Amino acid sequence: MVLLEREIQLKSRLMTSAPVQHIHFGGGSPTVVRPAEFSRFVDTIRNNYSISSGAECAVEVDPRSVDEEKIATYSQCGITRVSIGVQDFDDTVQKVINRIQPFAMVSKVVDDFRNNGIDAISMDLIYGLPYQTMKSIETTILKTISLSPQRISLFGYAHVPWMKKHQKMIPADNLPHSSLRIKMYDLASRLLEEHGYISVGLDHFAKKDDTMAKALAAGELQRNFQGYTTDICDALIGFGISAISSLPNGYAQNASTIRNYSSTLAAEKLPICRGVRLTERDHMRRGIIMSLMCGLSATVDQNHYAHELNILTPYFKSEEVNYECGQLIVNPEARTKIRLIASVFDEYLQNDDQRFSKAV
Repeated sequence: MVLLEREIQLKSRLMTSAPVQHIHFGGGSPTVVRPAEFSRFVDTIRNNYSISSGAECAVEVDPRSVDEEKIATYSQCGITRVSIGVQDFDDTVQKVINRIQPFAMVSKVVDDFRNNGIDAISMDLIYGLPYQTMKSIETTILKTISLSPQRISLFGYAHVPWMKKHQKMIPADNLPHSSLRIKMYDLASRLLEEHGYISVGLDHFAKKDDTMAKALAAGELQRNFQGYTTDICDALIGFGISAISSLPNGYAQNASTIRNYSSTLAAEKLPICRGVRLTERDHMRRGIIMSLMCGLSATVDQNHYAHELNILTPYFKSEEVNYECGQLIVNPEARTKIRLIASVFDEYLQNDDQRFSKAV
């Protein structure tokens, strides 16, 4: 925490006094931090930056490590939105992924937040986990809806044990196959839409009166490292180990080890280990990718992007994607493939036909 505070102070000296519109406490679970430490940390931010009076302040929560004292502290510190990591409510699934958090526990956490004046509640769910079934997914979705969160994120589980060592404990043989994963997503999204949630982008759902649903309707929806957002600012400053900052002209990433992070700060230097400057070409392609990810459509010049449009031919044939008068339009039914479709315009990926056919 002391290192984070030091980084906040160092970066504040290099920035303008423009008001901060959004603050997000994430990166693992901030709920492991004790109330007094959290309060001190928030004070450090407010003492070094100008926070807008209407700023959204959000915190990611693990329901297993939060209690009434912490929730009261979040309220006192000005937290306005909470994102609760649910994943799944099925007992068998929870045991296999080593995340035991009964529905009653999550329900109480939700009540405690609302009793402390924090009504903007989001919940994160995951489909494609081991031992999930169509019935268990339906039960999880309906239980989540009964808690009436403003937003629901529905992420697909990515099994990458070579990158995330703890996943080696998860039985890969019991993961739902790809066709079942698609059916799970379709069922979940249908249930959510039937209960008044608007589908937002790839994996988010929001109530009709939520600011995210309104941003989608107004064409102002954005996407950053935390997923979809209503934040239209062109700069996002990251703090902490491996944190990434998104700036108008590029990206910067902090050191990914505690040793390098701490030693750099001790030398009164920013703990940035690498950066990328965007070219005009990068800006154009980023704009296309953002438009596709947020609005399922983008203006695409067929002369400049003939190669990319050719790669998308299988999608044109299946009518999952259409191209008319310079507009690339993705069929809403192909929403789960939007990341693949948008990646075609990323020059830093290998967009050859072989990669494409394997992905499909």
